[in-house]
Amino acid sequence: MFSLLLLLLGLPGALPAESAAARRWWAHVEYLAGDKLQGRDTGSDGHKQAARYVAQEFERAGLRPASASGYFQPVPFRSLTLDEPASSLELRFPSRGEKLTLGIDAYFGLRGNPVPQIDAEMVFVGYGFAVPEHRYDELAGLDLNGKVAVYLTGSPKHLPPSLVSHYQSAEQRWRRLKEAGAVGVAILSNPTATDTSFERSRSARFVPAMRLAGVETEGPGCTVTINPAQANRWLDGAGHTFEEILSLAAANKPLPKFPLHARLAARMKINTAELLSDNIAGLKEGTHPRLKNELLVLSAHVDHVGVSRTLTGDKIYNGAMDNASGIASLIEIAKALKGKKLKRSVLFLALTGEEKGLLGSQYFVHSPTAPRDTIVANLNFDMFLPLFPLERVIMYGLEESTLADTVTRVAAKAGIEVIPDPEPQRNRFIRSDQYSFIRRGIPAAAFKLGYKPASPEERIFQTWMKERYHAVSDDLQQPVDKEAAVRFNKLMQAVAAALANASQRPAWKQDSFFKRFARP
Repeated sequence: MFSLLLLLLGLPGALPAESAAARRWWAHVEYLAGDKLQGRDTGSDGHKQAARYVAQEFERAGLRPASASGYFQPVPFRSLTLDEPASSLELRFPSRGEKLTLGIDAYFGLRGNPVPQIDAEMVFVGYGFAVPEHRYDELAGLDLNGKVAVYLTGSPKHLPPSLVSHYQSAEQRWRRLKEAGAVGVAILSNPTATDTSFERSRSARFVPAMRLAGVETEGPGCTVTINPAQANRWLDGAGHTFEEILSLAAANKPLPKFPLHARLAARMKINTAELLSDNIAGLKEGTHPRLKNELLVLSAHVDHVGVSRTLTGDKIYNGAMDNASGIASLIEIAKALKGKKLKRSVLFLALTGEEKGLLGSQYFVHSPTAPRDTIVANLNFDMFLPLFPLERVIMYGLEESTLADTVTRVAAKAGIEVIPDPEPQRNRFIRSDQYSFIRRGIPAAAFKLGYKPASPEERIFQTWMKERYHAVSDDLQQPVDKEAAVRFNKLMQAVAAALANASQRPAWKQDSFFKRFARP
């Protein structure tokens, strides 16, 4: 009441009035993250409502449909759901068997190429990946033929973060494990190298996994995520403990590799279905006779993870910050650019299936609405977290391409500092839709609000990741700095305009690892 009185009187200390721009941005978030849309799971009725809303807003922003078929790009999916009561998991020691409780001791993941049954020996393989450029290979000399590879999340600190991110991607990691003969994986999460606790991630295990329909899938025949609290059950008799392994990881020392005493026996009953879910694409056409044929793509994903089957009370994963916020910014940037003449064309792209493994963006870059070689760059807005005033912005990909030059220059004019990823070990550069563009040789970047080490802002950021990321508490009741979102939108609008009007298209830096994917 006192703050309200100060505000009404216009006295010092009054709370600032919310701007019209903040109200517009938040209105999109409110609709997309409202309970009515039921968490916008890929292909669901809630996702369809969200897609229609985005298309309507794109039309209001003056964007024209990106293809002859309209704003929507249907993406065909195959959905996989585990029948958990009809499935089982067991550790088979030489003298005994230990049946595990699914969802408590461990749970199955359905990405990859799951098979109905596996009975195999297990080997602990350290971090379980290789970086050929640095002659680093956790699997060298290991016999994994027909076995399940058990690995710890994270990586040693001496390797370049960009290479670690790439080779820890599911595709690259499995490629090396398959070469070594592995048939499955079991994952031990290092609490210092994961964004989602076991207790939180297990609640989403009934959310359908998806793959692109008609696309051959490479991946483990069995994927198990182990409850870290139960890790020593798996290591029993192997001569090592989980505490020992975590201690070595914390000290940045090599991890041991050793066979486990137990075999893994897994049975999975999987139900499948076919469905469609839309990407939504709107085009702002450029004005330059030649450059208008080139595309700058601004993207954000509209899907989230739906509704929990296991929680009591609130069961809806509203996904306000992840990623109604990014879609709201995409819409507001499009509206801010309405009527402004830009030399290059700008494609505004709302993607589906990001939470299923970047599938909507993979489909788009494989079958884009314009020739792929006309796409000059991608700026991706995923969970940019406007939780405190915007003074710094993290640019994922800062070291990789000339996009950084433009972002840094534009941000400096606004008094905003651009900083690199403060936590490269979490591999965020490859964990959202920009990575699909990167794998096709297109310079791309993603962004979050930044902070100084050990600052109150860092504590806010880390607390959000710990308590709200992929949790039902990522809802409309959480504290949000809406004016920071407005400032972020203005920054990205200016960056987009600068890139669209630049004489040269962005390029990979000569020493970038990702330059190898660039078009010849």
